[in-house]
Amino acid sequence: MTEKLDNVYVEGAALVAGRLEKEGPLGNYFDKYYEYYNIDKSLELSEVKMNKDVLKILLEKTKQEEKNIDLIVGGDLLNQLCASMYAIKDLNRPCLGVFSACATSMESVIVASKFIEKKKDKKAICLTSSHNLAEEKQFRNPTEYGYTKPKTATFTSTGAAAIMLTNKKTDIKVTNYTIGTIQDLNQKDPNNMGAVMTPAAADTIYKHLTNLNIAPDYYDLILTGDLGIFGKKILKDYMKQEYNITLENYNDCGAMLYDMEKQKQITAGGSGPVCSCLVNYGYIYNMLKEKKLKKVLLVTTGALFSPTFTFQKQNILSIAHAVSLEVVE
Repeated sequence: MTEKLDNVYVEGAALVAGRLEKEGPLGNYFDKYYEYYNIDKSLELSEVKMNKDVLKILLEKTKQEEKNIDLIVGGDLLNQLCASMYAIKDLNRPCLGVFSACATSMESVIVASKFIEKKKDKKAICLTSSHNLAEEKQFRNPTEYGYTKPKTATFTSTGAAAIMLTNKKTDIKVTNYTIGTIQDLNQKDPNNMGAVMTPAAADTIYKHLTNLNIAPDYYDLILTGDLGIFGKKILKDYMKQEYNITLENYNDCGAMLYDMEKQKQITAGGSGPVCSCLVNYGYIYNMLKEKKLKKVLLVTTGALFSPTFTFQKQNILSIAHAVSLEVVE
């Protein structure tokens, strides 16, 4: 499903991140960073605090009061979206929880945009986060276990991100979106998310371009969420083989966020819901504001699995959602 939007704009964005993310090549675009993973009584509460911090920063940057926010749409990887919901409760604003794993950020933008488009709601915040230690112990193995990761494994990024949408005209517009469909290519390895999510990214990009009758070079840049260095290569090959589409103006947020030559612990690149946001809401958002980029397609990718289903030898499903941001001339 692809739809065009006429009345949705970006008013501002805020980012907080961990130390390793700060040390990466895009660290200067974050509003705040944390030296340690433990910034509260537990790892999970630390993620809640990151969400609270980023919401406060966003309101300060946009000079908005809590009462002016009509809707907050949030999601994360913790069970029952706890990291987002525990942070949102203090604002006492209408909220919706969403989940598409690492594709959650663009799902939240799509949901919020539908409310803003009708002009009944004036402002909405989309909130997303992940925490390396909190999520790694939930989806893979406890960090204390100390197992050696294969080179295909991605590194769950630490941070929180918030973006404010409005129906008041700004320099950056949300022009359209494509809602993805669930893909299943018989993948079972939770340590190879690039291979798992590539089919979903390819399917969504193809449908987006086809539905709008545009070529890939319509966009200055097409960005996937967190396929990592291996998934990035697989996607380019897959698009050429399956759809005869050559992706030249393309990159992946998971491959951009860290300096993997220096940060050896990162292995195949970044992952987690906040990974794409730390690139999209920071570096890319600033490139759009400075008009160094004018049309960007953000394609977040998510692996829809749980440890329970993985232990039961079930396939890992994937999905991708796409949102287009364009500079208003």
